[in-house]
Amino acid sequence: MTNFSCIAPIFVPASRPERFSKAAASGADAVIIDLEDAVAEKDKEQARASLDTAFTDLPVFVRINGADTAWHQADIEAISALPDLAGVIFPKAEISAALTSLADRLNDKVALIALIETAQGLADARQLAQIDSVKRLAFGSIDFCADMGCSHSREVLLSARSELVLASRLGRKIAPLDGVTATIDDPAPIEADARYARSLGFGGKLCIHPRQITPIFKGFRPDDSEIAWAHRVLSAGEGAQRVDGAMVDEPVRIRARAILARAEKMKATQ
Repeated sequence: MTNFSCIAPIFVPASRPERFSKAAASGADAVIIDLEDAVAEKDKEQARASLDTAFTDLPVFVRINGADTAWHQADIEAISALPDLAGVIFPKAEISAALTSLADRLNDKVALIALIETAQGLADARQLAQIDSVKRLAFGSIDFCADMGCSHSREVLLSARSELVLASRLGRKIAPLDGVTATIDDPAPIEADARYARSLGFGGKLCIHPRQITPIFKGFRPDDSEIAWAHRVLSAGEGAQRVDGAMVDEPVRIRARAILARAEKMKATQ
């Protein structure tokens, strides 16, 4: 598994370095050290000085401050000095000189994840997915709704989510990361949101609290009935076959193989 193809990466404020190891031990499969929204303005410099990657063997990403902020350039300099950095999350990603400059600056071992949070970012998603250094798209759904003035609901965001999945496929990128679920205490809506995201073609979901990790993994893991169906399809033989009262051909077998591959991947992750 590539170090940027995580399923349940968790955010941790860069201003709270004592939480870095706790985030790594939470069960998440990657850690995102956040220099942006989770850090107050007065703490930006201290947060930048606290950046670290040595606390875990998990992939470590850093979300930097946006190109339109006073902290952006200093963030770029700080991450340039970090060893073993898995990737950089670029907030409010749009086609811009700042993003292309960072993309050109990163080496092949450091992924750029474009966080789509604005109307312009969504309009640029297909172009962003064509940039070599951009290894993955992610959806900042709450910020996107603030930019659009719309509600944060499945119905309203369906077209945006579908566009990110399509843009990722057209750019031959791995499936994108879905945005956060604000709920923390109730696992049911978190799992349901993760399962919904998987149904649309997303490959993971951003976490903001350790309690969200298990529900997210459950939502992205094929259930027993899906796995059993996939085995029946693949054991039915070549050509057009009848399985469970439905006709099965090669496109259906491709889906069945994908389900079993995801199940194996999830088994290795958890």
